[in-house]
Amino acid sequence: MPDAALPHQARLPPRPDPARMAELAAELVHQDPGLELVGPDQPAELQRLSHDFHDYSPVLVPLFQDRRAQLAVRARTVEQVQVVAAACGRLAVPLTVRGAGTGNYGQCVPLAGGVVLELTGLDRLRACDAETGVVEVEAGALMAAVDQQLAPRGRALRLMPSTYRSATIGGFVAGGSGGIGSLRWGFLRDPGNLLGLEVVTLEPEPRLLRLDATGSAPLNHAYGTNGILTALRLPTTEAVPWQQLVVGFDAWDRALAAAAALPATALVLNALSLLEAPIAARSPWPAGCPAAAAGEHRLLLLAAPDTLEVLPSWLAERGGILRWQAPQGQSRGLPLRELTWNHTTLHWRAQQAGWTYLQMLLPQPEAACLNALRARWGEDLLWHLEAVRQQGAARLAALPLLRWRGPESLAALLAHCRELGAFVFNPHVVTVEDGGLGVVDADQVAAKAAYDPAGLLNPGKLRGWLER
Repeated sequence: MPDAALPHQARLPPRPDPARMAELAAELVHQDPGLELVGPDQPAELQRLSHDFHDYSPVLVPLFQDRRAQLAVRARTVEQVQVVAAACGRLAVPLTVRGAGTGNYGQCVPLAGGVVLELTGLDRLRACDAETGVVEVEAGALMAAVDQQLAPRGRALRLMPSTYRSATIGGFVAGGSGGIGSLRWGFLRDPGNLLGLEVVTLEPEPRLLRLDATGSAPLNHAYGTNGILTALRLPTTEAVPWQQLVVGFDAWDRALAAAAALPATALVLNALSLLEAPIAARSPWPAGCPAAAAGEHRLLLLAAPDTLEVLPSWLAERGGILRWQAPQGQSRGLPLRELTWNHTTLHWRAQQAGWTYLQMLLPQPEAACLNALRARWGEDLLWHLEAVRQQGAARLAALPLLRWRGPESLAALLAHCRELGAFVFNPHVVTVEDGGLGVVDADQVAAKAAYDPAGLLNPGKLRGWLER
């Protein structure tokens, strides 16, 4: 598909010519000889650093297939980030920031070429307040590594993606929205989940800013379009030795009823996922967990140890049979969290070609919407649900697997979901807004004007900036 197929293609900054890129590389080496550069002589690595897991979407693949940075830079210090920002600002070179590249929506794909700046070298836990548990951590730190450092203090991160072992904390905040822990703590943009940011601006003379929670909000889930995140201040929670439970149900209605009712109990849960039988049958399972029987739907739980006096009997009364149980971190093979959220999609697509997925928040009661969708779309739509908290209330989100029938069929399905009252977060679009609430966030646009006045940061991803 040609480049012109991209939305707002005409409003992207022009791709820098080779002479300007050579000038930029020379300036970077002069300013800091310790910077690691990846140039055109390393095409495979440059290609890797220009992409993420957007291949989940058959819509995004052709849009992004020829989008590649002309230079990649690996920074290890905030000072090196400032050197790169200054050079890009002076020479008007687009700059796209990335962490580990575990996103699914092309958040770190450089649409206008230029530079990709990888921040995994900024990986220090700078501080952990002994009284409050508030941490300051650099943006490139792996989330699992942060948790390992917090464990001796009895603390843990609140929210994490299923890619927790490989995702960076900055990439999660810039490109994610929720995940494991959202049943307790809601979504990343809920007040209280991000307390502050350290940000480098993209200007010829970059500023290093420390923003409070209010000032940080417009940069939360903005795909790195309006500031370079170098460090974050986050609340933590008490460390809990979560128990992994796999529960089988013969009847979908009973499994759905249990999933909807569990969050209203006093039982402490950190994750609740429901997999429809065809998905459960093809999912890998932790060592010692039996494979799902034919027709068996599965409920996956991370539960506090004190729930075990009540939870098995509560589930049994509702038709659930405990198939497997093990403490998190002490089982062999896959941890249960890597069967949830977008890992479910990953495992399915590894075995089944021609499938993609959706994301939506289901209306309540959920059964009516699900039954209507199941009746019309049949086996083209297989159900995977996740329990979350939205504006303080327990809800069920859906990440169903979708057999790809083309863009017209996708549009019809999205319209049907919306008619039934589901709120769709479309993973087959380019911009922040279209994948989220669908409306322009004026605060995000204002932050870009303040911190990236030339519009060079991850251009093409913030619709409000392109349409201003």
